[in-house]
Amino acid sequence: MPRIPLIEDLTTGPVPLGSNLLVEFDPASQWFNASITIAAGWLRAGGTVAYNATLRPPTVIRSQFNMLGLKPEPLEKEGRLEVWDWYTATLGQRSGENLTVDSLKVQDLSIEFSKLMKRITPGPSGPSGISAGVLAIMDNYSSLARFNDEKAWVEFMLTRNIPAGRSIGCTVDAIIRDLHSGWVYKNLEAAYDGVVDFKLEEASEETKDLFRIRSMRNVHYDRKWHKLKVGENFEVALDM
Repeated sequence: MPRIPLIEDLTTGPVPLGSNLLVEFDPASQWFNASITIAAGWLRAGGTVAYNATLRPPTVIRSQFNMLGLKPEPLEKEGRLEVWDWYTATLGQRSGENLTVDSLKVQDLSIEFSKLMKRITPGPSGPSGISAGVLAIMDNYSSLARFNDEKAWVEFMLTRNIPAGRSIGCTVDAIIRDLHSGWVYKNLEAAYDGVVDFKLEEASEETKDLFRIRSMRNVHYDRKWHKLKVGENFEVALDM
């Protein structure tokens, strides 16, 4: 199984297949660029990625992959990359993309996730199905809070999203730090297999982009904060 860049840089072994990881990020942090970096690294290692975009339109996601030296269109045709458009739904519009979520109401999303589970196959698959072993990235699940009450969207995460993630392979789902109630964070942190933080820290005249693993089940890890560096192509790496 391919490794998860950044995250597995801080673990002593591989993150087990079927793990769900929760990212809590500052809006001004490097999470968006890091999410593309993670996806690109998985793809370079021969893996399959399902990238769910709420923060940026799919055209921007593809341009980010291009800057990292990957050609998204051939990868999408091969079935190794799926870019799901959630972004257009956050604007109250309909998407022209092939892979799209048209409603962020949890009742509608539950139906979509039921369809997703039927597409999962136990081995290598193609465009008509999803093979177990996919890395699924959700760039910002906090978007659901705009369209649903707290209990409804957290219940969706616990009963639909996390079980689907265990069947697909590995998931990295992100929410915004300090935006929701403590009840939301406690329920999600208890349900996920690991919690990862991205933050922006200002110290005197220096601004630091920081990253850490706060908790991780089933694998040992470095729990210290680490500084990040961003390349000219917006690739994110540990600043050793």
